[in-house]
Formats: sequence, structure tokens, C-alpha cells
Amino acid sequence: MTDDDATTAPAGLPAGLFTTIDHVGIAVPDLDEAIAFYAQAFGVRSVHEETNEEQGVREAMLAVGSGDTRIQLLAPLTPESTIAKFIGRSGPGLQQLAFRVDDVEAVSATLRERGLRLLYDTPKRGTSDSRVNFVHPKDAGGVLVELVEPAHTAH
Repeated sequence: MTDDDATTAPAGLPAGLFTTIDHVGIAVPDLDEAIAFYAQAFGVRSVHEETNEEQGVREAMLAVGSGDTRIQLLAPLTPESTIAKFIGRSGPGLQQLAFRVDDVEAVSATLRERGLRLLYDTPKRGTSDSRVNFVHPKDAGGVLVELVEPAHTAH
């Protein structure tokens, strides 16, 4: 398979919507402990931390190697948050797979046309002022798929 093959959809299939894997989200009960564990065990470092009140999480983005794909650690702010409920139901662990997109609204519309349910009618604020939406896990083989449009910065 050549690089060209990876960007061209086979006949009859829709063209790709994603530009790359943005991050893999992992639910953790304690963010500081998880950051320390990932640094000690795997040698990855936190490059961004923030609290997202709307989504009820404290989060860290961990750099992996020299690329820009990240591991996102998500810890609940309250026992009622979605992440707390996830941990209560499934335990700590892999919570989401996030794909980077150029236009989250356009990709969301295309996925809806393909019969997939999205969690939000309009994108919400994500990490570092990105815009995000999620494909319902029941429509994606049990995986919560996040769509991430990074914040556009002036150059």
C-alpha cells in the first residue's frame, strides 16, 4: 500500500473525513497520580492541563514521541460528571478515540447523513478551545468517537 492508497477511498466508498488520530482518551480517578504514572512507566510528559467545567473534567494531554498525537487523561470533577459515571460503570481505562477534522460541523453533518447519531446538535468547546462532537458509541461498534476541530490560530 502506498501513501496515495491511504488517501484514496476504494470505489463506491466515501472519502475519508479525518486528518489524523488526535488523541486517545483515558478515564482516570486521580489526574495527578495518572500523570506521574505515565511519566514514570512510559516516559511521556504532560504538555497541557486544564479544567473543563462544562464537561466536568480535569484533563491533561500527554505527548507521545515527536508526533502530535496525544494521550488525554480525564479525571472527574464531581461524582455526577460523565467521566465519573464512566469509571463507576466500566472502571478506569480507555474512554474514547478522537479523530482530528478540518470542519467539525461538516463532518458531523456527513455522519448524520450516513445514519450515525451524534451527541450534540452543535459542537461544544473541547481542549485548548477546540470544537468537538461525539459519535454515539452504539453507532460506532461500542467506541465513543470524538471529532476534534483544533482552534484556529492567527499566523
